[in-house]
Amino acid sequence: MPRNATTPTHMPLATEPDAQLADQIRRFDDDPDFVTALARGLAVLLALSDKRRRMSIAQVSHRTGIPRAAVRRSLHTLTALGFVAVDEARRFYLRPRVLSFSHGYLSASPLVILAQPILDRLGESLREAVSLATLDGDEIVYLARSSSSRIMSPTLNVGRRLPAYCTSIGHVLLAHLPPEELEEYLRHVRFHPYTAYTPASRESLLPLLDAVRESGYAFASQFMEPRLCTLAVPVRDAGGHYVAGINLILQGRLVSREEMAERYYQPLMQAAMDLGASLLP
Repeated sequence: MPRNATTPTHMPLATEPDAQLADQIRRFDDDPDFVTALARGLAVLLALSDKRRRMSIAQVSHRTGIPRAAVRRSLHTLTALGFVAVDEARRFYLRPRVLSFSHGYLSASPLVILAQPILDRLGESLREAVSLATLDGDEIVYLARSSSSRIMSPTLNVGRRLPAYCTSIGHVLLAHLPPEELEEYLRHVRFHPYTAYTPASRESLLPLLDAVRESGYAFASQFMEPRLCTLAVPVRDAGGHYVAGINLILQGRLVSREEMAERYYQPLMQAAMDLGASLLP
């Protein structure tokens, strides 16, 4: 379980390639209807969106595992279409046009539309930052946050993706996966110790998921960053399916699991129930 007495030695974020997107693409080599060039282009977009700096062709190739020639063609096409730009040093970065993808999803998703006023009320009443995220593959993606939330780490903004194994929302959703889906996740997930407190192995993660099933909530202390604590509860739709999680985020201070649960579990759970009751199965 997390230790809260001291701040751990911070370890740098991973610099190794992401869970090689090229490997995922190669799984479809025998599928005649699979468009490899399109898949590579999307992988390049994802690589650029996951870095907070401009990237060269070589860096994108390393990040994705896609050959440089294919990366160059993808970037040329994306630049011509206005989704990517390139500077004088031949480094590539995203242009605002990519926001059209996320806007279309966020403006049409019933989960996001129904969650926003609930998050706003919750954040205002607790005077803390609260967010909604869902599980997407091996990661969670933040879909909404309370409008009253104070400025936080960029890693917690809407649209950001984080590994499920080191986030409280990830834990409440992983804990309620069907056993075969959880086993599949554990077989291929790539763990990385972001801090000294990250549950960066199967052996350290499973007891935390057991604790979620027993208590109904997940607590994460300094899993991703020093002095960052979160408490999360699951959101179930009207059919009882686990579709998302709501968490409360404390940044810059450490609070024990017991204190955080005592103060925030009930209002978080009530908000999750209010949202879930309005979601069709």
